[in-house]
Amino acid sequence: MNIGCKTYNPGDPVVYQVTKHSSRPGGRAESISPSAHGDYYTYTIKKFWRVVRQTPEGSVVVRTRRGKQRILSPGDPSLHRVSWWERIAYRSRFPVEVEED
Repeated sequence: MNIGCKTYNPGDPVVYQVTKHSSRPGGRAESISPSAHGDYYTYTIKKFWRVVRQTPEGSVVVRTRRGKQRILSPGDPSLHRVSWWERIAYRSRFPVEVEED
């Protein structure tokens, strides 16, 4: 594993914050900002994922709620470990099981 990188363990719940753009933000949208003419909005959505493994190069493999896998950089500012209150408040949003493929 890379020295100085964050380490994640299999099964760790993580939150990934995605920036989106659309004309109609959904109910989970946060930090909503209108465009100059008000036709579109920029906003963020929190994605609740679980760590599958961390590669020897340091990348973090996560599983989404629908079973897809994503590879992320451990230093990505959009990725963070959940706090104790996020773990309680959002416990139903994290994938339940993590299986190594």
